[in-house]
Amino acid sequence: MTGHIEQLFRLNTLTFHALGDTARQDIILLLDKHKRLNVSEIAEHSPLSRPAVSHHLKILREAGIIATDKEGTKRYYYLTLEQRIDLLKQLIIGVEDQCIT
Repeated sequence: MTGHIEQLFRLNTLTFHALGDTARQDIILLLDKHKRLNVSEIAEHSPLSRPAVSHHLKILREAGIIATDKEGTKRYYYLTLEQRIDLLKQLIIGVEDQCIT
């Protein structure tokens, strides 16, 4: 396996971790549907507690899957998947080229 493929795997580590949890998958789908929600609104649509939602949002934000806008005292979360999807596509192409014979 080449160094480039290894680097792409490492760049996608946070994305794999973030996407590997069904609660975070549900939050992504919820944000896709509603485009922009705050923690309380997400918790209203989820079986998770508000602190649990906040924990999952932190992981998604650190992975670059979501971002926030602040309005007054509230933070609104929205999807920012473009860069993550691009890195995943690069990894898939690299694995197809280098690892599949």
